[in-house]
Amino acid sequence: MKNKLLINREISWLDFNYRVLEEAYDKCNLVMDRLKFLAITASNLDEFFMVRVAGIMDQINVGYSKKSMDGLTPLEQLAAINSLTQEMMARQYTCLSKSILPELNQNNIFFLDYDELDDEGKDFALHYFRHECYPVLTPQAIDSSRPFPLVKNNQVYLCIMLHDTEAKVKDEKDFMAILEIPKVLERIIALPKPNESDVYNYIFVENLISPFVHELFTGYEVKQVNEFRITRNGDLAIDEDEAEDLLIEIEKSIQQRKWGASIKLEVTKEMSKKMKKWLMNELEIKENELYELKGNLDLTCYMKFQNRHEFNELREPRYTPLISDEFYEKEDIFEVIREKDRLLHHPYQSFQTVVDFVKTASKDVDVLAIKQTLYRVSGDSPIIEALIQAAQNGKQVTVLVELKARFDEANNIVWAKKLEQAGCHVIYGLAGLKIHCKMILVVRKESDGIRRYVHLGTGNYNDVTAGLYTDLGMFTAKENYGSDVTTLFNLLSGYSHYTLWKKIEVAPKTLRNAFYIAIDREIENVKMGEKGKIIAKMNSLVDEGIVNKLYEASQAGVEIRLIVRGMCSLIPGLPDISENIVVHSIVGTFLEHSRIYYFYNQGKEDIYLSSADWMERNLNRRIETLFPVEDESLKKRLKDILDITLRDTIKTRVMTATGAYIRIDKRGKELLSCQEYFCKKAEDEFAAVKEKAILNRNIGGVR
Repeated sequence: MKNKLLINREISWLDFNYRVLEEAYDKCNLVMDRLKFLAITASNLDEFFMVRVAGIMDQINVGYSKKSMDGLTPLEQLAAINSLTQEMMARQYTCLSKSILPELNQNNIFFLDYDELDDEGKDFALHYFRHECYPVLTPQAIDSSRPFPLVKNNQVYLCIMLHDTEAKVKDEKDFMAILEIPKVLERIIALPKPNESDVYNYIFVENLISPFVHELFTGYEVKQVNEFRITRNGDLAIDEDEAEDLLIEIEKSIQQRKWGASIKLEVTKEMSKKMKKWLMNELEIKENELYELKGNLDLTCYMKFQNRHEFNELREPRYTPLISDEFYEKEDIFEVIREKDRLLHHPYQSFQTVVDFVKTASKDVDVLAIKQTLYRVSGDSPIIEALIQAAQNGKQVTVLVELKARFDEANNIVWAKKLEQAGCHVIYGLAGLKIHCKMILVVRKESDGIRRYVHLGTGNYNDVTAGLYTDLGMFTAKENYGSDVTTLFNLLSGYSHYTLWKKIEVAPKTLRNAFYIAIDREIENVKMGEKGKIIAKMNSLVDEGIVNKLYEASQAGVEIRLIVRGMCSLIPGLPDISENIVVHSIVGTFLEHSRIYYFYNQGKEDIYLSSADWMERNLNRRIETLFPVEDESLKKRLKDILDITLRDTIKTRVMTATGAYIRIDKRGKELLSCQEYFCKKAEDEFAAVKEKAILNRNIGGVR
């Protein structure tokens, strides 16, 4: 029986992707930003199927029938997911064809088929095919001596039906072949511009190749050409207890990911029944795993397209993160942190300050050791370069690289090897647990003894995503924080059962209970006639224990405001259960990623930052940290961040008691986008400190 108090996490995730898709439909957004959101929905779906849907299918295949916390069996979940996804993908293509492409046309941007090209365009296409495409194409015939090949995950292919023109009538039959559209080819090709014209014409490379595909099959008549694309199980299955070398096992599993079981087949609507049936048989695809789409497959290609420089005026100007006013032109970063705790709000304030912290430590003669966790890092990470430099400078460098960070495993393996070669002590995660906490420890010898400088954050040490995700990070030189972080690093690199923390809480040992205690305290305060209030901002809320605690708090009269970007299994506004709970979700230019937890606590107002969402995996199966922000000025900043976020009326959706999300009724309310507000605030602060610095230099020059 379905649990009516909880929403299925997979269905909740699809609801989130619908909110992203709404941004693609929203004509208040500039057209290239709309195209970007459309590409994001497609990328999200690919990963969702490779991991979540694949996991459910694995459960079904082994006969696992235990119900999820909302009361659905794996079979019921899969049926619901496929039904919702069929509708979602149809809406994606409707959004593209009926809304975005017409607006692109109004801006003189056109996607053409080969038969729409003029003579000059067709000459260009033929030349491009023969000189750019033909040399790298590999036709693959399918017959008794050449079985169906292994088709790559999420790669666009052409399926081709051929007839042998030299065959006798009695031997007449159709032949099948497939042709990979290699990723070395540009997917969307710019056509020559008409003279003195501001028209931009483009063609998909498969649409350019198709008219000439007969040149790859001489002696055969091409009867039909259609696109198809397969999505495979991308979840890594590793027996960590049996693995002698985790790095080697993960390297093997990454290769296996390319050939995981087929879980979804996309084809173009024009494909014949015969060709579809043949592909489904060869790829072992069931009817409900087939998606027939009207248009070119793989909408993720539009992410690169919308970013072309010629379209700058058709998207919002890119925000440039600014140096925090507290660090601007400060020569000694350690002195700034010693003075008081410091808070950075990314991407409004630049992540470069964190990079500079590690770079400075790598060169500082008084720094003895640097320890850091790495979960997802960029392909050209300045932080890793700084850690390598630190090791070469004789510092003791310890790096905990989480090899099991999904879809970043290969990148992390490359960096782990480079760090080891440079002389760093590298730890490849822990068996059964992902190291997801974000922390840096710098040990420095100073005139009054050894001092520890710490950075704790909510987001990854990734200079690229730090410009796209909203996150928070705190610097501190306070001894209790340094002591706790040192202990945690020692626990992760050695053997220890130490769990008595001075400041931080750590999953999977103490973090869940810390949240329970904080929620229970609000409940007790209300029962004593005092005020109880909880505000929590996170990516996802799907932990059954936390949901039930929040229901209990609501029933006691605790005021609860939740800001949950993605999945939310809790249902607000249910009579006698969750009447005191409001759930907001914000989908905007930046990906909301920060985790902030506020508890009123009789006016003491405890505020915590964390690497953890309220998910079972974060609380039970990961190394996560929760740390208090105690400096009163920083607490005020965080309260302001929560207040402004809850006041957002432009990008906020509010969850109803039915589980649906609706936009805020703007009538009589201030029009406010929290992300635009924080951009403007950072710009104003930076302008003020820059002006002050110039004034000081001018005064100094006069003297």
